Amino acid sequence: MFKLKENKTTVGTEIIAGLTTFMTMAYIIALNPNLLTGFGANGGPELWNAVFLATCIAAGVGTIVMAFAANKPFAMAPGMGLNSFFAVVAAQIAEMAGVTYVAGFRAALVIILVEGIVFLILSVLNVREKIVEAIPLPIRLGIAPAIGMMLLNIGFGSNAGIYSSNGGPFYVMANFFGSLTAGTAKTAMGADGYAAMVLTVVTMLIGFFVIVILAQHGIKSAVLIGMLAASVIYWAGEAIFLHTNPFAALATASWLPPFGDMAEMTLFKFDFATFASIGWFTVVTLILTFCIIDMFDTIGTLVGTASRAGMLDENGNMPNMKGALISDAIGTMFGAATGTSTVTTFIESASGVEAGGRTGLTALVSGILFLACMFISPIAAIIPAAATSAALIYVGVLMLAGLKNIDFSDSFQFIPVAIMLIAIPVSGSIGHGIGLGIITYTVMKVFTGKAKDVTVLTYIISLIFLVKFFLAV
Repeated sequence: MFKLKENKTTVGTEIIAGLTTFMTMAYIIALNPNLLTGFGANGGPELWNAVFLATCIAAGVGTIVMAFAANKPFAMAPGMGLNSFFAVVAAQIAEMAGVTYVAGFRAALVIILVEGIVFLILSVLNVREKIVEAIPLPIRLGIAPAIGMMLLNIGFGSNAGIYSSNGGPFYVMANFFGSLTAGTAKTAMGADGYAAMVLTVVTMLIGFFVIVILAQHGIKSAVLIGMLAASVIYWAGEAIFLHTNPFAALATASWLPPFGDMAEMTLFKFDFATFASIGWFTVVTLILTFCIIDMFDTIGTLVGTASRAGMLDENGNMPNMKGALISDAIGTMFGAATGTSTVTTFIESASGVEAGGRTGLTALVSGILFLACMFISPIAAIIPAAATSAALIYVGVLMLAGLKNIDFSDSFQFIPVAIMLIAIPVSGSIGHGIGLGIITYTVMKVFTGKAKDVTVLTYIISLIFLVKFFLAV
């Protein structure tokens, strides 16, 4: 079914790859409901429980559809960045309509539903595939290394943050390595925060080096073993140096899925009346904004990860892109129906690809684990961020190898790519980074007498991003 021999892989390799991808993505299970409910402050524990279940279900279903519809090793879940934006929009709708946050949340789910339907139609009609093909080849070649920079930024920057008696969050690169001396770092974080930070940094680096060394010996499960080794080190450090029990939460954790809360709060609870009350112009603007961001985030992740896996043809296109895009649309619609923000392909899928995943069996394993998290979420929650960071840093470094495909003697290639290398990690948006790269490419071509080299669709994409950046309200 998954054509394992044709893709030069095995069942064992695919299972390890699926587990690896899941472990690097497991953080989204708790983080997504935290972001969408303000850590439970908006909508109460009932809404948090509903979004938690919706996250597990939407990620699981979308990823399993990816396995069978596209036979690709990519996993999906509610997208980071898009979920924070969704929470802001939900709050704004509630304020504009004079309703509760829950009502605003249900109204915002209408946006996600419409977005998913639009993308499904565009994918079936091959319109999204044509948009992918319209992206200039240098931009497509630069997506993978730019995503690598984003993974490095997440691994060293925002993923492994700690809180202390002095506040926080404090981050590895900015607050630990960014301090002039260890003394200044300790003063800023406090003694407890500094101890936790040292444990985080040591765990991250040991995990990273375990992965690197095992990979050099040709061990395909290097990423998974490295993450497990890092987790054990962190748990031991918590017990010995921080004097806390890393497994304490398991004793009081609830293992029963809160289906009742989801049925009451979000399951098919679309508030069309509240959504319509904010005005047609705002409605259209919000839908277009979500569509643009999601479309290019998904395209960038698919192309970048497929490039690392050697799945692109000589023209930089991914076979069966249509199936992957349809899976993305179905995942988004399923997320809207259950109660979460836009579901999209995750860049953490690159960790599974690096572990040898090449087919939909990898995605199937990840999807099943997401569904299982409805019952075993406490176990997924104890995977330390430092262990995840070790994997993200390693995969990010490897994805930089894609720069070898860029002709640095051709300014039409390396300048747009250079813009993407900085724009994607700093903005935190793959879509926005691609947009800046396309605009740069188009402007350079037009004002150097080579306007005919740019396709009509590329001009349209450039114009859409210009409107998005400067005129959208």
